[in-house]
Amino acid sequence: MENTPEFWRKVIDLNLLGPVAVTHAFLDKMIERGSGKVVVVASDAGRVGSLGETVYSGAKGGAIAFCKSLAREVARYNINVNCVCPGPTDTPLLRAVPEKHQEAFVKATPMRRLAKPSELADAVLFFASDQASFVTGQVLSVSGGLTLAG
Repeated sequence: MENTPEFWRKVIDLNLLGPVAVTHAFLDKMIERGSGKVVVVASDAGRVGSLGETVYSGAKGGAIAFCKSLAREVARYNINVNCVCPGPTDTPLLRAVPEKHQEAFVKATPMRRLAKPSELADAVLFFASDQASFVTGQVLSVSGGLTLAG
């Protein structure tokens, strides 16, 4: 309620239209080649919501829906489209929030720690690998059980 329409646009442009634009830039070549991998990093906020981040959650939910729909459209070209949803991750951005909020994230996470960036990279790497050749339209939560959403 406190954010401006300009801020909403920035959040939507970055978190929804960003993945759309990047995917658009590569998709024709993937279709011509008859194969490809698209992995979008969204957020569990897009799956279950997040207090105080309504527009962000909506944009990430849109990114998840974009992945699922695109996966249906391009599967016939042997293109896999999947989505990784990080939970609270030990990054400079998270370290910039007050310590009490960081502690609350850890306490709320069943594994009682923050994700390491490398753990998110591992999930992206899996979706980009041949091991995921028959996986498309999926959303993988890498959140230490924080959301436990289906």
